[in-house]
Parts: sequence; structure tokens; C-alpha cells
Amino acid sequence: MEFNIDPVAFRIFGIEIYWYAIIIVTGIIIAAQFAKKEFVKRGFGEDFIYDILFVVLPIGILGARFWYVLFEWDYYGANPSQILNFRAGGLAIHGGILFGSIALFIYAKKKQIPIIDLMDVMVPSLVLAQGIGRWGNFANSEAHGGPTNLPWGIVIDGVKVHPTFLYESLGDVLIFLFLINYRKKNPSKGKQTAIYFMAYGVLRFFVEGLRTDSLYIGSLRTAQLVSIVYFILGLGLFIWAMKKDLPPYYNKISKDKKKAGKKDRIVKFK
Repeated sequence: MEFNIDPVAFRIFGIEIYWYAIIIVTGIIIAAQFAKKEFVKRGFGEDFIYDILFVVLPIGILGARFWYVLFEWDYYGANPSQILNFRAGGLAIHGGILFGSIALFIYAKKKQIPIIDLMDVMVPSLVLAQGIGRWGNFANSEAHGGPTNLPWGIVIDGVKVHPTFLYESLGDVLIFLFLINYRKKNPSKGKQTAIYFMAYGVLRFFVEGLRTDSLYIGSLRTAQLVSIVYFILGLGLFIWAMKKDLPPYYNKISKDKKKAGKKDRIVKFK
């Protein structure tokens, strides 16, 4: 069965609203609720996650676009008006993670909170958002693999191909489920982030090998190279986390001031 999905969900006053954007925003909203719940458990206010997203999301999205445009410069150099055409798709998750992490680092320094603890809380939500967001690729008929005879293949442009967006989506959801369950018994600082980098690195490396729209550095697939770096960083961080076995960062809110309706006093534990 061939899939011919109209990438435009609907129009408002002549403005086209794409499924791609709707799905990504939905993924972010759902994933944010899991991070919010964990931050509250650790003594942060309910709006803390939104403060972070206000800083990280714009930079992450710009970074994802920059990364994609950088490795597709032959096209965008000749069509500069399309560089900021986000609605047509073209966001590279590795660029989003890199630039989003830089923004998170700056935020953490300003708030005097260890960045590794912020990442530990957020990486399960990040990988869940990735898993949901991959269906935006399906709506755009992109990020698929090469020809296959497997029964779950999908037909695009008359050719039965690997649904690589589906492979990664399922893998991302499994990583998410593992992380939120692993955290209950292993909350030590750094472990969540380390496992995310290792697991997603392995997943993306193999999925990328099936895709037909990879970004390249010479003859090498950029995403596979980055995935190797992810795995090495994750492995190093996991060894460090196992050796140090440090407790996670918590905020202790003054109940007296909370009851009085005043601004919460935060006592920081590292």
C-alpha cells in the first residue's frame, strides 16, 4: 500500500499548517510533562521546566536547522531564501541536541545548578519527543530507507522501502521506557545521560545505515560519525558515574515561606 499523505494538515486564513510542525510540538508538550513531574519530585517549581524550554527550545531548533543547512549547502547556498523555511522540514536532531546543550549549559551556570542533573531529568523526555517527532518525517514522506521486501515496508513513489522513521521511533520509545524505569532504582548523577548517549548512539548508527537521505562529510555519514562520538562520551560518563556514585541534585523548598505565599527559598545540594 502506498502512502500519499498531504503534509498540510489544514489552513488558517490561507496559512498552511503542516503535520510536521503539529507532531513535533505535540511531542514536546507530552515529553515536557514527564520532565515536569521529575523536577517537582526533586523540589523544583512546576514552572521550572517551562523556564528551561523557553531558553533551550529556540536555540535547539535553530541549531537543528543550522546543522541541516550546513551539510546541504549546495542547495541552500543556491537558494538562500529557503534557509529559514522551517515548515518544509529539514531539522537535524544532532544539531538540535548540540546547540540545545550549549543553551542548557549557560542556563545551568546562571542558576548555579549542575548541568548533568538537568540533563539526567530531561534526557528521557528528549528521547520520547524524538520518538514522537519521527512521525513528522512520515507525514513528509522523508527519512525512509532503501528498497526492501519485508512485510512492514511502506511504498513511497512506487517503491517499497524501509520505514526507518518507524524503526527509530520504536527504538526511542523503548529507550524512554527503560530510562524512566531505570531511574527509580538507579538515580545516581550522570547515569541517565550516559545511557541515553550510548543507547541513542547505537540506535541511530544502525538506522542511519538504512536511510537514503543521510547528510555526509565526504563519503561518510555524518549521523553515524556523531553516533560513535555519542557512544564514546556516554561510555566515559557511565564509568565516571559508576565510580563516583553521586546522589542527584535536589532543591529543598522552605515550607514556611511557601505557606506564607512568598517566594520559595532554595537550598542547593550538590
